[in-house]
Amino acid sequence: QVQLAESGGNLVQAGGSLRLSCAASGTIFGINHMAWYRQAPRKERELVAIITTGGTTNYIDSVKGRFTISRDNAKNTVYLQMNSLKPEDTAVYYCNANLNTRDGPHFNYWGQGTQVTVSS
Repeated sequence: QVQLAESGGNLVQAGGSLRLSCAASGTIFGINHMAWYRQAPRKERELVAIITTGGTTNYIDSVKGRFTISRDNAKNTVYLQMNSLKPEDTAVYYCNANLNTRDGPHFNYWGQGTQVTVSS
């Protein structure tokens, strides 16, 4: 019964900002990592940002200095603050979490996706 729910996607002009949120619900014994992926039409899904157990963060090169991933473990929520947005950031953004739950250890969950569109 663990689910991820994303929110915050919108239409924004180039140079603008958005903050995406993803809340995990259900019985969660441990968080291994939480991450954001994105997928543009006819392109493969790519990892954008990830935050691991100890709080270490990693980003795809194209978003470094512009995006920040963070989490609130007490709320089982991960955020992606996106600044200085560019048209090439346009994609469906998916929340991903690797969790220890009743479904099993290191079980991978995906959100439904939220659309981010950046106009030039």
